[in-house]
Amino acid sequence: NYVGITVSKKLGHAVVRNRTRRRIREVYRLNEERFTPGWDIVLVARTRSVDSDFGKLTGAFLSLAQKAGLLIPQLVEGAEQ
Repeated sequence: NYVGITVSKKLGHAVVRNRTRRRIREVYRLNEERFTPGWDIVLVARTRSVDSDFGKLTGAFLSLAQKAGLLIPQLVEGAEQ
């Protein structure tokens, strides 16, 4: 998958924008195995992503990816393969 992250100058100076970009990139890196292959993903950081804690950022990212159908469907717990 290709992931592009864009952060507007409205969010702050370069340090703030780069930190936001690094945090979003890390969320994707830690959950990369959950995504179906073959997608080009473009993320636009919003104001709340600058101040939110890492757990909320991860939850929001995975929730949106689930809604978009980018995540691999999880097996039902207890089902045999």
